[in-house]
Amino acid sequence: MVLTGRAPLLLLLGLVPVVLRPQASTVGLWLLVVAAVLLLDVLLSPAPSWLSLTRRPVGTVRMGYDATSELVVANDGRRRVSALVRDAWQPTAGAGANRHRVVLSPGDRVLLRTPLRPRRRGDLRALGVTVRTRGPLGAAGRQRTFPVGGAVRSLPPFESRKHLPSRLARLRELDGRAAVRVRGAGTEFDSLREYVRGDDVRSIDWRASARNRNVVVRTWQPERDRRVVLVLDTSRTSAGRVEDVPRLDSAMDAALLLAALAARAGDRVDFVAGDRRVRARLRSAGARDVAANLQETMADLEPVIAEADWSALAGAVTQFGRQRALVVLLTPLEPSAVEQGLLPVLPSLTRHHRVVLASVRDPELERLAATRGTIDEVYDAAAAEQAMVQRRRTAELLRAVGLDVVDADAERLPPALADHYLALKANGLL
Repeated sequence: MVLTGRAPLLLLLGLVPVVLRPQASTVGLWLLVVAAVLLLDVLLSPAPSWLSLTRRPVGTVRMGYDATSELVVANDGRRRVSALVRDAWQPTAGAGANRHRVVLSPGDRVLLRTPLRPRRRGDLRALGVTVRTRGPLGAAGRQRTFPVGGAVRSLPPFESRKHLPSRLARLRELDGRAAVRVRGAGTEFDSLREYVRGDDVRSIDWRASARNRNVVVRTWQPERDRRVVLVLDTSRTSAGRVEDVPRLDSAMDAALLLAALAARAGDRVDFVAGDRRVRARLRSAGARDVAANLQETMADLEPVIAEADWSALAGAVTQFGRQRALVVLLTPLEPSAVEQGLLPVLPSLTRHHRVVLASVRDPELERLAATRGTIDEVYDAAAAEQAMVQRRRTAELLRAVGLDVVDADAERLPPALADHYLALKANGLL
């Protein structure tokens, strides 16, 4: 049973008889009249169970983009039904305009659309559909909530997709489609040509030179079918927010751009995510749609308030195979976490692989360090400078043990990491 705004009005109308006949019996009699009217209104209101509710699948959508929940409402009763239908979702699904007024004759049906805009990743679920009907007087009615299941899968937004066309153009140049070639050891053979002054003598093909009058050297192009292993840190350091965006989400964006680029280059992309234990694995096996598969795998990942077990993550990388690979560690450049957890594990990774650490830098540190107008701001600037010095020292330490460090803010990290990958590929360092 539900009451509308007309129920208090009925009670207020009781002031008239009370003024004309100011006795306790008058008040009691009027209360009985109002209760009887409300009860009669409830009994005459249509039952919510006369309506059947069916939800169509919503599917998947990228976080921050629009989707629509479609609900089919049919009147299976024998009377005309006027009802208010509320399609309730959990708050992070971003449901808007989810209250619908319907008037259905017997046998009629209507399609109700509720716009959704997810504000977080993962499976966001419907909480139920509430149907409220009113009696002929509009003072009271019935209400019932039906457990109509439904979910929308919210994927990482992949905002860095806008950088992909320009990086693919550079990749085509590296592949030789714009006549760009790189000579040197460790790359894929392309063709033979005559020796010129300045060529590396190690590139001379002695057998081919024996069959020609001139010395012949081999030319090389960047190798294809290499391995790229993305390691996503989901530990406590990834939960920090940079410009109101979790570091984990920014790292995902960089991983998606690199995965899409490497897949177009013909490289095999593997993925592992974890903290104190491995949370997700993905072996692409050369799939062209690796970015879409990676979005599905990343959708459910959330930061865990625990330290990262880099030994377990390094073991997961080893399980993908012993073949030399480009291992990209997507983890914040936090001095204490890196030096105590990651640094002891690095020798086992750098021995077999090319390792890159990609970190989201907080531009707020630079802003704090540059603002020194008041005493409080001077103290903040000193703390910011100290933090930046520690980060630079940690980055230098990592470079000293053989790592490449890509440290940029959330907007610049994806293209910076993609450019570093292209540079390594062009120089034959993968």
